[in-house]
Amino acid sequence: MTKNISLTDLATDPGCLSDYDPNAMDFYSAQDWIAQFLAPLKQNETLPIEDALGRVIAKDIQSFSDVPNYDNSAMDGYAICFSKNSSTTFEVVGSAFAGSLEDFQIEPGEALEIMTGGKIPRGASAVVPIELIDIDGSSIHIKTLPKIDANIRKMGEDISKGQVILKSGKFIRPAEIGLLASLGIAKIEVFKKLRVAYFSTGDEVVKVGNILKKGQVYDSNHYTIGAMLQAPSIEKIDLHNIPDDKKLIRKALLLASQKADVIITSGGVSVGKADFMKEVLSEIGKILFWKLAIKPGRPLAYGTINEAHYFGLPGNPVSAMVTFYQMVQPAIRLLMGEQGYTPPPKFKAKCTTTITKKPGRMEFQRAILTHDQDNLTVTPTRSQGSGILSSMSEANCFIILEMQHKTVEPGDLVDVQYMEGIV
Repeated sequence: MTKNISLTDLATDPGCLSDYDPNAMDFYSAQDWIAQFLAPLKQNETLPIEDALGRVIAKDIQSFSDVPNYDNSAMDGYAICFSKNSSTTFEVVGSAFAGSLEDFQIEPGEALEIMTGGKIPRGASAVVPIELIDIDGSSIHIKTLPKIDANIRKMGEDISKGQVILKSGKFIRPAEIGLLASLGIAKIEVFKKLRVAYFSTGDEVVKVGNILKKGQVYDSNHYTIGAMLQAPSIEKIDLHNIPDDKKLIRKALLLASQKADVIITSGGVSVGKADFMKEVLSEIGKILFWKLAIKPGRPLAYGTINEAHYFGLPGNPVSAMVTFYQMVQPAIRLLMGEQGYTPPPKFKAKCTTTITKKPGRMEFQRAILTHDQDNLTVTPTRSQGSGILSSMSEANCFIILEMQHKTVEPGDLVDVQYMEGIV
């Protein structure tokens, strides 16, 4: 794929590359094309670590100290000092509790009672667990001498001073919060929130809470997309529903491009007479492709409007969710600054029923994955219609059938992807 082709080149002259067709893009080519035009936002802000969960680190973080910052005991027991031919009996000279600042020293033949996390005394050769010790008054007996440094956690064993512990682009989970706290780091620099504007289109779409008339549908896409965008690194800009009116759609898109880094719409990117989105986008934006060779989700657009990235999702509820998870979410993660994001892995499971499929389109079948004795089995949901939103609620995974795949028979192994790894 040629790297020096711009989105403007493709939008104005689709014939500039022989293998480029905005009206028939396959799934993997679409992912590759989109990735070429994405770059993380550059604006940063500083946050207390307790407010940084779900954000993305904007600057490499170095440790200011060794972790641990002193030699300490890995368990409750006794620190002992011995040489190669020492006796296995040691005189106890004191106790060291975790948190004690006292500086002990032991000589050959001596032992110091020590707790997990306690500071290792100078001269100690190893720590013997309390379970392996016989206590006799002020002395202890062990069967055999341990290895040197056994059960001693050395200074800097986990992290050394000056080491880069978290790199720019790292998504912050609870483990990262804990790691930062363990180093005494109270504030960090993160990428600013990605501003995402979204709205649905259609005269037939009615806001939830109103009385539904014949020929109308509730605006489930608006709520679904809003829920899928619920993340600490995203600032949502809700533009609600826009009627099938070319002027209003144009106005909404231009307003969104001024306020947001990403624009997401649902509906209006198909070929119906009232689908004005394509016409408006051709006038004010640069569009990379209009259709994907996938099912569900064929009518999908990606491009830019001014400086904002644009994703036009299908109007059918299932199609909107599938294309969001498979195409939009990876792009959003990259724009948020996250490096190394990979979609949830695919794995094999045995299909329990027949799936009729013709070659030519990649399919994402909603399905239920279960454990059958030692095998993983997967069964498609009752209906695979792109308007059957209940199928997404019933399912816990996708069966992914590549373009060249034909009909699946019971017992065939198929590629499966857990939904829990996506949402």
